[in-house]
Amino acid sequence: MPSQNGRTIVVTGTGGLGFHDALALARAGGDVIIAGRNPRKGSDAVARIKQSVRQARVSYEPVDLADLASVAEFGRRLGDGRERVDTLINNAAVMTPPQRQTTTAGFELQFGTNYLGHFALTAHLLPMLRRGRDPRVITLSSIAVRRNAAINLNDLQAEKAYQPMPVYAQSKLACLMFALELQRRSVEAGWGLTSIAAHPGISRTDLLHNAPGRYSVQGLLRSILWFLFQPAAQGALPTLFAATSPDARGGKYYGPDRLSETRGHPGEAAIPAAALDMQVARRLWEVSEDLAKVDFTAAAATPLQPHRSGPGLVAEV
Repeated sequence: MPSQNGRTIVVTGTGGLGFHDALALARAGGDVIIAGRNPRKGSDAVARIKQSVRQARVSYEPVDLADLASVAEFGRRLGDGRERVDTLINNAAVMTPPQRQTTTAGFELQFGTNYLGHFALTAHLLPMLRRGRDPRVITLSSIAVRRNAAINLNDLQAEKAYQPMPVYAQSKLACLMFALELQRRSVEAGWGLTSIAAHPGISRTDLLHNAPGRYSVQGLLRSILWFLFQPAAQGALPTLFAATSPDARGGKYYGPDRLSETRGHPGEAAIPAAALDMQVARRLWEVSEDLAKVDFTAAAATPLQPHRSGPGLVAEV
């Protein structure tokens, strides 16, 4: 991994893949901000990283991706205290709650957290990202999008019919389409961002324990057949490659390179046909701006003025 000295990196999620992203990036010298909704888990993640990396520059900031007001407040708070963000890793997720749940604004929980919360977060951080050095946005998708995943524009919130896995797959397909559309718009509008998608294959995280439950069918399979899941640190590698490698390219999708992309080392992943439908991607983007109450064009037009980082202190950009 190239040195991350001097780079400010935001990673959403306090455990699993997000923790291993943050650990590796702190080890490489990055100034890492772990963003998540649970202060105890966030503080614990920071303590564990500092125990492993003595000189780590790592901190925790609260944000609830299921609450758009919390996302907006996080963006304001970060903008008040930081000059720029160089890398944003949209990682945190919830997976397959057995019953339909909703966010604070009434959106279906998986769509609202996995996709819409990160869509809004990226918009709120866009002015800071545009100040960044070689800024990158990495958005996590899933191998769940490979088979029959689709964007149902007529029922994005699964109000008519809720099935946990198809709804999860839709949220992760939306993440992949967002990553690709963000790259297209960045190139067209000259935003200067590199947007890349990644997925972890099948990795040993707590997603299946946290949402369906430890004693659900999925949770029991995760516990009993743990050896089929690669370690979370291994699953984090495609994300880390996308976030740091000079060989990673905007508009690409990276995942594990072995056993149908379920495990291995970073390689270019197959993009399903549904994710390449630019008409649906544009419509999803428009709907998402309306739902999240954000405007990427307006955010990108924010003047890149010197940032006042403290009394009498002005950081040049």
